[in-house]
Amino acid sequence: MSDETTTEAPGPVTTLATPIRLDFDFTPGVAQSRFLKALATGTFVGQRCPACGKVYVPSRGSCPTDGVATTEEVVLSNSGTVTTFCVVNVPFAGQSIEIPYICAQILLDGANVSFMGLIQEIPTDQIRMGLRVEAVWVDEADLTPSLASVKYFRPNGEPDAPYESYEEYL
Repeated sequence: MSDETTTEAPGPVTTLATPIRLDFDFTPGVAQSRFLKALATGTFVGQRCPACGKVYVPSRGSCPTDGVATTEEVVLSNSGTVTTFCVVNVPFAGQSIEIPYICAQILLDGANVSFMGLIQEIPTDQIRMGLRVEAVWVDEADLTPSLASVKYFRPNGEPDAPYESYEEYL
């Protein structure tokens, strides 16, 4: 009589929980430093390309299309247009914003590139492309050279922007 024992191989690993940390230092260049310093004053600034005339915010110091330095600083409006958006319904660890909330790409007036911002003071079922919004800044004493100086964007009461005015920024 033989005593057989079978050993099954373990199944594939499908989930792994492990603590992780990534520390890094960010050193902004000249163009990004100007953008960050302007945020500390409650202002958005971009830079204009001398070849194509487009205004980039935040600027990286050169035009991605023409490859030339962008040195002309342009003060931009606190108002802009929602070009695209996402209603977030998924919770995550460390979350400080109540679900649902809205993230949107905002094209500031005078800029030729949009950037992401939080939209508040509007029900999630009323957000739409073309919505005109304005920046809500932290208190003057709390301004820092960081996008944290912008609390969020909110509707500014202007009529929606026509699609043609932002269609190339989608």
